[in-house]
Amino acid sequence: MRILLDLQACQSSGSRTRGIGRYSLSLAKAMVRQGAHHDVHLLLNAAFADAVEAVRAEFADLVPAANIHVWFSPTPVAELESNNQWRLRASELIREQAILELRPDMLHVTSLFEGLTDDAVTSISQTAEAIPTAVTLYDLIPLINANPYLENHQVKAWYYRKVQALKRADLLLAISESSRQEGLHWLHLPEEKIVNISSAVDERFEQRNYPEAQIQAIRKQYGLERPFVMYTGGIDLRKNIEGLIRAFAQLPVSLREQYQLAVVCSAHEHDKERLLALASKQGLRSGDLVMTGFVPDADLPILYHACDLFVFPSWHEGFGLPALEAMACGAPVIAANTSSLPEVVGLDDALFDPRDDAAISAKMAAVLNDPSFSERLRAHGLQQAKKFSWDASAKIAIEAFERLHTERQATQFAQSACRQLVKKPRLAYFSPLPPARSGIADYSAELLPELAKHFEIELIVDQETVSDSWLAANFPIRHWRWFEQHADRYDRVLYSIGNSTFHTYMLDLMHKFPGTVVLHDFFHSGLIAHLDLTGAKPGYWNEALYRSHGYKALIEKNQAEDLTQVIWNYPCNHQVLSQARGVIVHSSYSKKLAQDWYGAGGANAWQLIPHLRVLPQKIDKRAARTQLGLGEDDFLLCSFGILGPTKMNQVLLDAWLSSSLANNKTCHLVFVGQADGGEYGVHMKNVIRKSGCEDRIKITGFADMDLFRTYLQAADAAVQLRGMSRGETSGTVLDCMAYGLPTIINNNGSMAELPSSALIKLEEEVRVQELATQIEKLFAQADLRQQLGQAAIAYLREFHAPGTVGLQYFDAIEYFFENDVQLRQSRTVKKIAELEAPYTPHDLSAAAECLNLNSRRQLHKRVFFDIAPFLHKSSAAVLRPLLAHLIQSAPQTWLIEPVVIDNGVLRCATKEMSELFGLSMIDVMADVLDVRENDVFLNIVTNNAVSELKNYLMPKIKLFGLREVALMPDFLEEYASMEMPAREELLSQWWQSLKLINNH
Repeated sequence: MRILLDLQACQSSGSRTRGIGRYSLSLAKAMVRQGAHHDVHLLLNAAFADAVEAVRAEFADLVPAANIHVWFSPTPVAELESNNQWRLRASELIREQAILELRPDMLHVTSLFEGLTDDAVTSISQTAEAIPTAVTLYDLIPLINANPYLENHQVKAWYYRKVQALKRADLLLAISESSRQEGLHWLHLPEEKIVNISSAVDERFEQRNYPEAQIQAIRKQYGLERPFVMYTGGIDLRKNIEGLIRAFAQLPVSLREQYQLAVVCSAHEHDKERLLALASKQGLRSGDLVMTGFVPDADLPILYHACDLFVFPSWHEGFGLPALEAMACGAPVIAANTSSLPEVVGLDDALFDPRDDAAISAKMAAVLNDPSFSERLRAHGLQQAKKFSWDASAKIAIEAFERLHTERQATQFAQSACRQLVKKPRLAYFSPLPPARSGIADYSAELLPELAKHFEIELIVDQETVSDSWLAANFPIRHWRWFEQHADRYDRVLYSIGNSTFHTYMLDLMHKFPGTVVLHDFFHSGLIAHLDLTGAKPGYWNEALYRSHGYKALIEKNQAEDLTQVIWNYPCNHQVLSQARGVIVHSSYSKKLAQDWYGAGGANAWQLIPHLRVLPQKIDKRAARTQLGLGEDDFLLCSFGILGPTKMNQVLLDAWLSSSLANNKTCHLVFVGQADGGEYGVHMKNVIRKSGCEDRIKITGFADMDLFRTYLQAADAAVQLRGMSRGETSGTVLDCMAYGLPTIINNNGSMAELPSSALIKLEEEVRVQELATQIEKLFAQADLRQQLGQAAIAYLREFHAPGTVGLQYFDAIEYFFENDVQLRQSRTVKKIAELEAPYTPHDLSAAAECLNLNSRRQLHKRVFFDIAPFLHKSSAAVLRPLLAHLIQSAPQTWLIEPVVIDNGVLRCATKEMSELFGLSMIDVMADVLDVRENDVFLNIVTNNAVSELKNYLMPKIKLFGLREVALMPDFLEEYASMEMPAREELLSQWWQSLKLINNH
């Protein structure tokens, strides 16, 4: 589960330095600890730039830097200022869009009641998109006590709007049982929607023996000349500081002269003057009441330790954290007998009626006059404080998140079933279809009857005819050029794409009309390179290599003697992945490839759906064998699919020839498929011809579906091997299983995910003798063949059945449509456009810029390197090999991005790189770069000046947590003097440092 914590409470001017800010920070840290088995992220508001770095520092050792996100909105937005209304409403939508971009399973808003007087922005479900949201419920004091808290009509409107948002939350985390009961009663919510997670104190609040000199220094700093009675918490009517002052003034003169009353909190000057005037009116002398002003958290534990009594006289508290902090530090504590304080203090003798000044005074006197009572309170407080733990609170919260997540998944399943009862969406389905010689064409022919249960489908093709009679009879078939003119007819779009020229027509359309992509092959390099090399799309491969893999791939291509190796080395699929509404794959291996190439988030929100396979309605083995001229006692071993090096057909041939089957006249080996037209195919045929078994070993050539199925029915066993998987799923293995053939495979790519109970699985690197042994085993053991065949059919029936897979497709397509970031953003933009409050052109441009800054569609980690200072001739000779080494040694998921500052903006240095390395000019449409989270700035410090790039990035370094790696001025000379192995070792060490830095 991905949990996102909105920590504006730790940033805003109203909460950051108060109890809510401290509570939120401590709970969030504990949530990270308790939620270690979940993916926990933090969300920060760029409007409080000064606090971003402080929060990052607090979590530096708890969460990866990549999990701390900053979002942007137009400012100012304080709700108390009426001129901010459009920006505020727009910012609420922009914030929710930024959250949607992060795809959380659960959002926790640590403080909803923010933004009255500053630029904090909080909301729930202002967009049409439902984000599962939990909110910390501190209290409902203004709702319960509208007078005096809500006398100002603007404050009242703000508060009531937040209360309505609170009611829309999916879960409330009450900080006490008292707060929970308030929520149930005043918000009219069901019991299960509010959970009491309680509270605790920061670890700095503990009993400790401070040096006397340190205590005296603190006392002197805050004007405490005598033993003192302490209060801390804030200046607010409900805090009842006036009652405390009056009660202190009622103490017997001997006590009153012995002690000072310390009110420890920040206070506006008018509040300070008012309270000092009240003290004077009550007969207190100058110095009897000490108003310390703001006290940093580091000093509070010492003051708690040093006080003779801590008094908390508040009428109404959500929890009363200062009372618990004081008890944890060993102070004797007395408090009001109202709201949450009895459950915090946990001792009736320590409570008083806060509305009775005499009762407060009497309880104070009882403690100050009785050392044994004071010691009893100290001892009780220390034990009581141990009952409260941030880890315990966080554990309750995480468990509540998990319950809600499970419930929502069950609800979504029910909603999925309900969706099928409404009008079917119209789906444009892009795929090659029979008679195209493509496994994807055959796959689509099997899938479409199932999808037709859920969608009104039209087929979009680039072929003259469709030979499948069922498809032709049931679906309108449109040419893709017709679709371009009528795309608005469709509700959904699906592209079934692989690595062949059958899919050429889809590439440009995917950009214009994004949709769900079924990724049959992870690598698209064969298709992309073919379009470039044949002249159909000149320069297309260069641009695809650059966007997908950066300069490393471009330089390798430029230097390659054999371009085939470049095709094999690089997937070249960034265009397809970045434009997809969502991606469906058939194996976990494809998701792993995405993570290997693009990092941990490479396969975010991809849906894994098993490769559909229709079980044959009838298998007539006898008739099939008769048709193929096989005798009743003959043993037929087959391998299905196009022959080539990646299918390891030569290994199978060698194993068969080395086995006892080669000398058995009843045993036959047939390769059902087209042979490789190059050296591999020629070699296979030569080996067969020289084997002496050419009458029993056969390559069929292209097999149409009828012949293909005849061999599936006739065979006794099959061998399907793979090497150098490109992320594809072997449909032929599933074909063999569907026909109940006992099948031998190797643990390569997606085949490794198939069950060992239904197949014979060899190691990925197949040894000829081991394969020969397994072939002989299948030949000899008819019962084993039957057992494997039955297990294979049972497995397919459970996981690959058409109805099951079709429903999963429906759910995935609908999920992508509802949750796609681009669609959501367009819906957000539409809602912003509908806002009625006045706005300026600047407001509109600021909102658009913020939406762009909040986008999270960058796949790679990037390292910016300002090459402008080194383009002069004296440095160019060193710069070129240095760049080449940096680029070539970079981890696969990172891109070195040479840049220049051009007219005040950050630009890809494509022109300069083309000249340095002799590359063909790269046409980069998005030439201007946006800085993103977790980018790295590689700074070679020059002797003459700070780089222009650093000046450009400086305002964003703290916000984004950009990492800077500085290489010293003498580095260029040192690097130039090194031999090649030493250079490579030096850069390898730096990359390790970069990885460590970025992981923190």
